[in-house]
Amino acid sequence: MSNEMQEEISPTTPAETVAPSTSSQQDDGVPRTDAEERDPYHVRLEGDEDPKSKTKVTKWMAVIIICSAATCVTCTSSVASFTQRPMQEQWHVSSPVTILGISLFVEGLGLGPLLLGPLSEFYGRNFVYWSSFSLFVVLNLPVALAPNIVVYLVFRFLTGVSGAAFLSVAGGSVSDLFANEEVLLPMAIYSVSPMIGPVLGPAVSGFINQDTHWRWTYWVIVIWAGVELALLVFLVPETYVPTLETRKARKLRKSTGDEKYYSTLERSDKGLMHTIALSCLRPFEIMWYEPMALLLDIWAALLLGILYLTFEAFPTRVFGRDRGFNTQMSGLSFVGIGIGMVVAIASQPYWIKVYKEDRIPYWERKMRAERQKCMEEGEKGDKSATRKREPEPEARLLIGMVGAVLVTFGLFWFAFTTPHAIHWVVPMLATVPFGLGVIYAFISIWTFLVHAYRPYAASAMAGNSLTRCAFAAAFPLISTPMYARLGVVGATGLLAGLSALMMPLP
Repeated sequence: MSNEMQEEISPTTPAETVAPSTSSQQDDGVPRTDAEERDPYHVRLEGDEDPKSKTKVTKWMAVIIICSAATCVTCTSSVASFTQRPMQEQWHVSSPVTILGISLFVEGLGLGPLLLGPLSEFYGRNFVYWSSFSLFVVLNLPVALAPNIVVYLVFRFLTGVSGAAFLSVAGGSVSDLFANEEVLLPMAIYSVSPMIGPVLGPAVSGFINQDTHWRWTYWVIVIWAGVELALLVFLVPETYVPTLETRKARKLRKSTGDEKYYSTLERSDKGLMHTIALSCLRPFEIMWYEPMALLLDIWAALLLGILYLTFEAFPTRVFGRDRGFNTQMSGLSFVGIGIGMVVAIASQPYWIKVYKEDRIPYWERKMRAERQKCMEEGEKGDKSATRKREPEPEARLLIGMVGAVLVTFGLFWFAFTTPHAIHWVVPMLATVPFGLGVIYAFISIWTFLVHAYRPYAASAMAGNSLTRCAFAAAFPLISTPMYARLGVVGATGLLAGLSALMMPLP
């Protein structure tokens, strides 16, 4: 990587923010020259036109709808866990073939952001939401009506690609709506929503498949996604500042007849294909040149892989027919993970106070004192010292330290309490700290990547998403042979050991 790029992706953002704002030239992704700032024909948003000036009701309504749509997409990935057995009987295929329904969908979720992210930079957030989610609804119809396994698998992959907008664009919408000092809580809620979906999926699928045909699982998804699409169209405003400026410039040209009005985006020399190419290349470049980003991506991938592996292990190996569980009860076995995730959300106000107040470790207080000293030196004119001595954003890894311990503890607890001689409540309780730790770990990883690799945070997150989804797609496929050879205790103990090896990372 060139020295220029090394400098640009170095940590330059205070640790008090979670996601990029869109109020400055660097934040909205379109640089503005000094001439543009002085040009009276250069259109900018003013006052109430700024998305951050919208009412709290509008902001939170948008956040809730975006989060519920993200949950819908990721829930679709795991609803296939209880449709596999009836599909095997109907189409006379093996278990590994039907497991591909989960793997291909998740792989689509990993590849989709590479395309959908750049599209939002040119056409706005809502264009990507409306077009991709419309495809998501339409492409789920062939899944529900599939006459054979080939059609089913092909369209499962395509629905994953079309639903990926909520892993690549939605975070930008949340940061568009809130100022830096307000964005912590809504961003934390959004960060958790894609993780709640996979846990909710088996419960939904279990209740549907207990007494109805497996196709109804996907009809329910079509109905749910259709409702979400209507809410997105009618209740979620456009939030991308360059797109709003372009719309304003067009209105001014039309109302005044003066063609001199323009927006920054209209004068940008970036091309769509060039941006897509960069979007595909830069995540790998960051992982290649930044070992910390690569290691955190691997850690996140392992955690998500373990989570998706449970969709195969729980119903068949742990909480299945051997314990007398029917389909509905097996689906509810994921409740413990969900409870842990809800607790993680509920505890976010505490962690926000930890970062904002003095209830932080000594090393972090020392970093903040150094930051203050750097700022004072910067005010005196020594800006180079300010940049060089800017503290790293590792403070965000504090919650990840707690998460790493909780995940490992939960997995070891679960591994050694799965024998049938032990009541099923005990291993189910072990999934609570696992779910809590997974969310803490992901919040830590995502916020670190956003801070450390700005203005290439989107590329860093795309690389993380691609790595995570690659592992999550593979793990369900290895679950059956791994649990068959090692047993429940041995296989889960192996996963716990791998998690323990990752504990030093944060």
